[in-house]
Amino acid sequence: LSLVMAGGVAAGVVGPQLVTYTMDWWPPHRFTATYLMQAVVAALSALILLGVKLPLPTAQEIAGGRPLGFIARQPRFIAAATCGAVTYLLMNFLMTSAPLAMHMSGHSQESANWGLQWHVIAMYGPSFFTGSLITRWGANRVVAAGLVLTGLSAAVGLGGVDVSHFWVTLILLGLGWNFGFLGASALVLECHRPEEKTRVQSLNDFIVFGLMAIGSFSSGGLLAAYGWDVVLWVSFAPLVLAFAALAMMAGRKDSDLEQQENTAS
Repeated sequence: LSLVMAGGVAAGVVGPQLVTYTMDWWPPHRFTATYLMQAVVAALSALILLGVKLPLPTAQEIAGGRPLGFIARQPRFIAAATCGAVTYLLMNFLMTSAPLAMHMSGHSQESANWGLQWHVIAMYGPSFFTGSLITRWGANRVVAAGLVLTGLSAAVGLGGVDVSHFWVTLILLGLGWNFGFLGASALVLECHRPEEKTRVQSLNDFIVFGLMAIGSFSSGGLLAAYGWDVVLWVSFAPLVLAFAALAMMAGRKDSDLEQQENTAS
């Protein structure tokens, strides 16, 4: 897991620097060379992935276990999917808008690139010890810490439009994503049995990444129409929803969940 996460740290350094060094290669059309270089990197990644052979799900994994609808109604799964989706949605929502807001505030593209670099490092760097935190404190507390950090990132952004405000916002946002998303992913593991993992995790990924795409598409239009402060204020609404889902899960005793599972079995 740490080796995989290290790839994210490397991407946090290489990606923004790739933008910095290529964005002005074709002066009449800024960023055109950057998109071409991104396509080259994607093609190289695709060649590497050709060598990856993943095992196909067994018949038991496809059809075995409890009904998917029953699992999805569990408070634990609802909390896990909600918190994972909110964390990823807000990370993408604010990260997409932040560099544009920096440009609108008169800051240089290089400053935005540096902010994104530290944001991505903050996203993946803590992964080397996040698992230990989950083991010690529990996934729900780590998720709550991630949501708090995400809220703090929006609060810092509301404090001003200096470069330092944007950078701190992006760093806190990255940390919040790491704790929130990895903690929520750990909660999903508590919701299914081994033979159910393919269906349950596929449903969770569909929810998380579907909502993330909505956040990514909506952030630019919201920023252009209403400004950076409104984007930040809007981000608090999903956070309230995520905290409510966590509270609902905490209010249900494990014995209640086990009784429901036994009934379904």
